[in-house]
Amino acid sequence: MQPKINAFFKRQAQIRIRTEARREGGGAAELKRPRICGGGATDAKVLNKKRSYGQFHLELGQPDFLLHTCAVCGMMYARGNDEDEKVHRAYHKSYFQGVPFKGWRDETVVARSEGGDRIILATGENSCMRNSKVQEVIKVVEKELGFGEGKLLHKLCKVYLFVSSGRIVGCLVAEPIKAAHKVILSSSSEDKHELPDNKIESAQANHTLEFGKISFKREVLRRHNHPDKNREESQGPGAIICKQEAVPAVCGFRAIWVVPSRRRKGLGSQLMDAARKSFREGSALGISQCAFTPPTSAGKALASSYCKTSAFLVYREGDV
Repeated sequence: MQPKINAFFKRQAQIRIRTEARREGGGAAELKRPRICGGGATDAKVLNKKRSYGQFHLELGQPDFLLHTCAVCGMMYARGNDEDEKVHRAYHKSYFQGVPFKGWRDETVVARSEGGDRIILATGENSCMRNSKVQEVIKVVEKELGFGEGKLLHKLCKVYLFVSSGRIVGCLVAEPIKAAHKVILSSSSEDKHELPDNKIESAQANHTLEFGKISFKREVLRRHNHPDKNREESQGPGAIICKQEAVPAVCGFRAIWVVPSRRRKGLGSQLMDAARKSFREGSALGISQCAFTPPTSAGKALASSYCKTSAFLVYREGDV
């Protein structure tokens, strides 16, 4: 007599499966028994292997098949990879909003603002230049401005960090120089304020559309740009031509960087002001004593705005 009716049906099912297997294989092949845990029929359990699913992709010449490049921060990462996604989110936030910064115990503060923002100085003398936060910011600046890895800093550099709301949102790297070269003004930039930007001529077309008491007239606008202005734009916004004759200079602005979310708000000018006041002990430097490395188009606009002229000073590696 069976202890439970379930055991009877399990035995009948096994006999039926074994009989069908003999019929198909001609009696040569035998079906293997399932693995049973436990000694009795009451607690018998069948262990089934779990299936493993793999994700496959078709490579059909996609430009970002393996790695995707972020259009904002420029970082390359693998979409769908949890670790890569996490690293990208952290880097993207640091790039766009600034590097998190809790502060140092002994900070060399060179400038403060009413809102609580401050500019701190990191040099080799106060051993802050080797700090991990400074190196993290420098890596972002090198990537953004096109410097080679480890090519931005040297032992004579001074790093100015703009700290706001617990984040480093701006950075200026200054170095001592001996000479610089004055930018040559083009004819279009000299007479830019005297020439009209464009001349607009309006010509009224003959045909008019009328809908009851409402009439629509077509107006044609023709814009004539000045030829000198077109020539300047064709040279490129970053084209810089300097005089061969060198003039004395003291401080060189090697790199200036501000996070995208805080640009065009005067942070770059505040960093340069702080550098001029603290670069040399005892006295502040004039704008005419400072020079820039060959700037980008955005850097050219910043230098022209800060110096109040397009004929600012530019220095090269040989002038250091």
